[in-house]
Amino acid sequence: MIEYADHPSLWPAAFVARFDTPLRHLEAPLSVQAALSKGSAAGEALSKSAAGPGSELGIGTIDPDTREALRRDTRSLLRHGGYKPSGRGKPSAEYLARANLESDLPSINVAVDTCNALSLHSALPISVVDLDLLLPPMRVATVEHGSYVFNSSGQEIQLDGLLCLMDATGPRANAVKDCHETKTHGETDAILSVVWGSNQHADHCERVLEAFMALMAGAGAAVERVGPRRTGVAPTD
Repeated sequence: MIEYADHPSLWPAAFVARFDTPLRHLEAPLSVQAALSKGSAAGEALSKSAAGPGSELGIGTIDPDTREALRRDTRSLLRHGGYKPSGRGKPSAEYLARANLESDLPSINVAVDTCNALSLHSALPISVVDLDLLLPPMRVATVEHGSYVFNSSGQEIQLDGLLCLMDATGPRANAVKDCHETKTHGETDAILSVVWGSNQHADHCERVLEAFMALMAGAGAAVERVGPRRTGVAPTD
């Protein structure tokens, strides 16, 4: 389903989940709701609790040093094509961590809430888009030039040099901000998710992907991994 362009450090991790009912009828599990509460990631890192939100989500707890290594290596991953992952263009996991210090992260739907909870506690950016709003073929590759609108206010992100998920019409998601046109909504009943992680943290990426798949299966979805497991090379389907 997804063709991956060659990349020296991207770990290919993606899956599809198909639900029997639209997302508006589903509620995020209590473990996800708790993981979105104010200061949950910072508090977990300080306490190193074996029963903290990360463990409840199925990904374990990461210490501050590991979180910093993930931040650094994710930024390095995005710099490869010439993109500058800083300021308003920083990876989404960093944005979530900062927002979570100030307030609870808002609830949107079970897919986005789970995505945000996992991203917050894993320090990995994760994309979730409506599968039915994508037009095949799909590939993950670096964008030379381009932009898209990422929110309902019409704000745009410049994509030059940024690694993106693309469909037949152009870029649709990345590790910074996903395209507004393909975001999930109340009637969404199928999603595609991409975990944007470095191969230096392959085991961690695997845990996060598998946890996401398990949580979506627990919500009643049929899940299917897209791409290979630990091949160490850019995949093609």
